[in-house]
Amino acid sequence: MKRKVGYTWRLRELMAKHQIFTATELVPLLRERGIDLSASEVHRLVSGIPERLSLQVMAALCDILSCTPADLVATTAENAGVRKTATGDLPALSSNVAKLRPRAARILPDS
Repeated sequence: MKRKVGYTWRLRELMAKHQIFTATELVPLLRERGIDLSASEVHRLVSGIPERLSLQVMAALCDILSCTPADLVATTAENAGVRKTATGDLPALSSNVAKLRPRAARILPDS
């Protein structure tokens, strides 16, 4: 059975719990830990949902916010919906099937 996985990025929520409300407040805290990101990169990290993230940045965020990676990224997994396929329970065909078939056309020459 196929599984559908996803995640929720909770950085903004954890920042608010630590009274950090803007991305610019996070920049110097990251620099103290050796992470040199521009203000726009930190803004994208805070306001968006990253698809890729280095472990060094993750470790620095966890240190700043006193949390674990599991606190920053909440994962979800659920069974994917199963596609329904046709079964052999088709209605019986009537004997008038021949009437439903198209007849071949005859092309007559112009007289």
